[in-house]
Amino acid sequence: MKKPGGEAQLSMNQRRCLRMTAVACLLLVTSVSQAAVSHGRVVRAHLKYANRASLAEPALRSSAALVLDTTHSSVLYSRHSGVALPIASITKLMTALVVMDAGQSLDEMLTVTAEDRRSGGKGAVSRLAPGTPLTRGDLLHLALMASENRAAHALGRNYPGGIAACVAAMNAKARELGMASAHFVEPTGLSDENVASPEDLSKLVMAAAKVPAIREYSTDNAYMVQVGRRMLRFGNTDSLVTRPDWKIEVQKTGYISQAGRCLVMQTVIEDRTVVIVLLNSFGKRSRVADARRIRKWMEATLLASATSAPATSCRPQARGSMLRRCRAAEIHAPSQPSSAPAPSKIPMSCGEGPYST
Repeated sequence: MKKPGGEAQLSMNQRRCLRMTAVACLLLVTSVSQAAVSHGRVVRAHLKYANRASLAEPALRSSAALVLDTTHSSVLYSRHSGVALPIASITKLMTALVVMDAGQSLDEMLTVTAEDRRSGGKGAVSRLAPGTPLTRGDLLHLALMASENRAAHALGRNYPGGIAACVAAMNAKARELGMASAHFVEPTGLSDENVASPEDLSKLVMAAAKVPAIREYSTDNAYMVQVGRRMLRFGNTDSLVTRPDWKIEVQKTGYISQAGRCLVMQTVIEDRTVVIVLLNSFGKRSRVADARRIRKWMEATLLASATSAPATSCRPQARGSMLRRCRAAEIHAPSQPSSAPAPSKIPMSCGEGPYST
């Protein structure tokens, strides 16, 4: 039996509507997966970042953090960056700075003593037995690279005037650098009274990065010294220094229970010199994971800025992952000439999450 004319017409309209909807959905999916249209050009989408919910800020597990782009003098990310917190062995960067400022010979032989052992308390770990003779350079190397507590205390003990003078110099250096909320009571970082804010530590990292010996020792993969009759191998406490895809210029890790996991570094990301400060990171590996999240976030944000800007070509000096993206991009630019865009800026992002414990 044939349907009445009105019903037949309604059915035909419904089928036409369904077909149009299906075509529209297909076109939408194709356009999203293949290209993004902007300013008269088509740029191939990068699936590496396709599933990101937002580029607004990285999802960090550190209670306090700061990411500073020193190349463009801009703050990229900030979370509780003005709050002074325990900094654990990040302290050793300041110890190294004042030791280098004192101009003492790195070749002078020093001896680890029982006083250095007692300074650590029960929870401190060290492989340097009392009576071990090492040069000041060896002790500095181990303090920065392997976070050796007895090495750091021996450096402070042999500072002109002893531990008290060393600590006074550390606080004076903090004031000189403009570290407004920093305070030090000993040279190892084992005391939770050694405190500083991420803003303070960014200044410390930049100052340390200007000293060649601190740069070299803090980023060395491993170092061997003779302790008694044995040669002992010490490794770097920051696993990122062994990664060929990271260019770290200076770094220091830290941990005590009151401070959590801490990490500071100056590194190069997409041709930008960046200072990263991470304090009280939750979880044994989360500080390194946070550093990786920051790098991926920066790469994704810079990529988004680059693809939305009216540029016709990639910078010839670009290298690494950005160069690979430039080669992968399919750009159809307008025929008229355009001037080169200014360096892209990443907007500052301020996390307001509660402190982790």
